[in-house]
Amino acid sequence: MGPHPAVAAIRLAVRRVLHDILNEHSHPTTETADERPSSPLVLVACSGGADSMALASALAFEAPKLGIRAGGVTVDHGLQPGSEARAAEVVLRLTELGLDPVESVAVRVGREGGPEAAARDARYAALDAVAVRHGAVAVLLGHTRDDQAETVLLGLARGSGIRSLSGMAAVSGAGGRYRRPFLHLDRQTARKACMVQSLPVWDDPHNADPAYTRSRLRHEGLPALEKALGKGVVEALARTAQLSRDDADALDAWASQAEAAVRDTAGRLECAKLYALPPAVRRRILRRAAIEAGAPAGSLFARHIEEVDRLITGWRGQGAINLPGKVVAQRQGGRLVIRQG
Repeated sequence: MGPHPAVAAIRLAVRRVLHDILNEHSHPTTETADERPSSPLVLVACSGGADSMALASALAFEAPKLGIRAGGVTVDHGLQPGSEARAAEVVLRLTELGLDPVESVAVRVGREGGPEAAARDARYAALDAVAVRHGAVAVLLGHTRDDQAETVLLGLARGSGIRSLSGMAAVSGAGGRYRRPFLHLDRQTARKACMVQSLPVWDDPHNADPAYTRSRLRHEGLPALEKALGKGVVEALARTAQLSRDDADALDAWASQAEAAVRDTAGRLECAKLYALPPAVRRRILRRAAIEAGAPAGSLFARHIEEVDRLITGWRGQGAINLPGKVVAQRQGGRLVIRQG
């Protein structure tokens, strides 16, 4: 008798990702067996919740069969009483699954961008550091289709354009470090997999705290949408994410190719040539130029780019536009100059 369908589903998802990782990191060699490097290391980021515990269990089961070393890391954000003890429990659970190395990393969460964004930034910085220190080729994250749907709705609410509607990528980070095997699986599948395997899970109280935007969306917004529109909203939003990502990738590639043609010999952006481009392509070039000038990408919103765009499409002699990061955009003699103010 095979494993429970939920367990089989999560294991298959992880197996596929591990095969991808092996294909990317296997290089032909003429070295002898004794000289070949050790097998690649893949880490799982685990909070102790159902999604990441299911992921850790599947990684521990699948990795040895493929000759991959599997480890784990949990991040202690220090935002709740007893968080250090909770992190120690997660380390114990991951070790009991057979993962090695396993460690807990304590981080200090700042305030920039709000509590959720600050915690996310601190978490990814810690995961990056652990991956580099151990030489891991990838870090697996337990985001599910439900998380993807929430991300799409949050992007829609911000009005940040098609890129924000594309949600989370299956592969992201420097060199494709982060992998999300569960983006096509729902949250209940992960929870069911933990239940049938008798894996203890921890439900983060922040996930039910209405003070957090994502929590309100999860417990109030999405249920209201499903009540109004019927079942299938989560699946439709996840589909929207993939379609939006495909479109955004194509437009990004177009903008990259077009950028050289709209600069003069000194590298300055020419307004007339920018005006001739489709708005979606032009605004991507403007955004990239602003970031290169020092504007923080996370603080650069669609309204900022729209203001800069009006220097090209609605020129009436207006003054300079102030952007985040003390960057200034202004039109000078038919050229668009974006630089530190």
